[in-house]
Amino acid sequence: MNEHIANKAHARAELEIKAVPDTMMAAFDDFMEAFEAFKETNDRRLGEIEQKLTSDVVTRDKVDRINRAMDEQKKVLDQLALKKARPPLGRSGAGSPETAEHKAAFETYIRRGDETGLRELEAKALSVGSDGDGGYLVPDETDSEIGRRLSVVSPLRSLATVRQVSGSVLKKPFTTAGLAAGWVAETAARPQTSTPQLAELTFPTMELYAMPAATQALLDDAAVNIDAWISSEIDIVFAEQEGAAFVSGDGVSKPKGFLSYPTVDEAAWSWGNIGYVPTGAAGAFSATGPSDVLVDAVYSLKAGHRQNGTFVMNRGTQAAIRKFKDADGHYLWQPPASAGQPASLMGFPVAEAEDMPDIAANAFAIAFGDFRSGYLVVDRTGVRILRDPYSAKPYVLFYTTKRVGGGVQDFEAIKLIKFAAS
Repeated sequence: MNEHIANKAHARAELEIKAVPDTMMAAFDDFMEAFEAFKETNDRRLGEIEQKLTSDVVTRDKVDRINRAMDEQKKVLDQLALKKARPPLGRSGAGSPETAEHKAAFETYIRRGDETGLRELEAKALSVGSDGDGGYLVPDETDSEIGRRLSVVSPLRSLATVRQVSGSVLKKPFTTAGLAAGWVAETAARPQTSTPQLAELTFPTMELYAMPAATQALLDDAAVNIDAWISSEIDIVFAEQEGAAFVSGDGVSKPKGFLSYPTVDEAAWSWGNIGYVPTGAAGAFSATGPSDVLVDAVYSLKAGHRQNGTFVMNRGTQAAIRKFKDADGHYLWQPPASAGQPASLMGFPVAEAEDMPDIAANAFAIAFGDFRSGYLVVDRTGVRILRDPYSAKPYVLFYTTKRVGGGVQDFEAIKLIKFAAS
């Protein structure tokens, strides 16, 4: 009987996953219809400005409403993409016998606190810095699911380079200046050239934790997929914390975000700083040629980084840029080519990061860069869970930890746009 119920549940999950692409296509079609309506209404607004030096309030309100509707529809697309990226767990016959044995032992530990199976499979792992706190590595299937879902929710993780480490700190040497060279005549002296300049960058991993709770009755329910439950409880909060830290984290007990490094005008850029291009107006784009700053930011990157460039901004900033046109009347912002793909700006992809600042005086509301080269995410291998049935009775707590670090590894590869006069 239990096997029959499990098979029905698995079949429902399969049908749900197959239905996601159809739903995504419908949502994508709605999004494209809204974009066409936006272009038509915004063109009317621009025509009114040319004829009467102002636009009708009804037209302006309609543009704003469509803009907000497009943002909401894009959120729906993002949620559907997340659902599509979430694979079903616990399929019979999946993985090696060792993986299945580990998964069964781990589920017994989660449901009843029985450590016998896990003790036979692996030694109990003590967490760094606290001899009293232990835990068990989650099975490979749960660990990999969390990682895939984080890469969808947290855009910086999907854009950056991700390194797996077994220690607490990753040290990375970096060449800030290469070998010197020069032309010489056939018989001229060959003076010694300067040696390369190396800088050592360190990326410590910080502890990220969550502590979901469940009643014992829930854990005793055989119909509950414990692996899926753990993932759904912690992946969103982990992703939100990571996303904020990768953008603006101060490096104290969390990764250091790229907005937390010293910033200088691009004309005075030097290693160790993030260069920026000013818009020419405090808290706004310039009144004349507002899109020029986007061109300047793109070409402030060297060609090798520029070809891999991505714009990073929040939805509010993207809504403002969505109205920009080039000299030929074409919109600079273009919708995704297909469902699940990013929008583009001047031919470069746009990543929406809600942790980026809003447009305001002196705010760095837009970043453009080769984040694969510029930013490094460091994951210490494994997500650990400690079962605690005593501290919050009648609930069972699951102290879940993951060690993550991050920081800029190439200061040439990321540029910012500052909403300031200079």
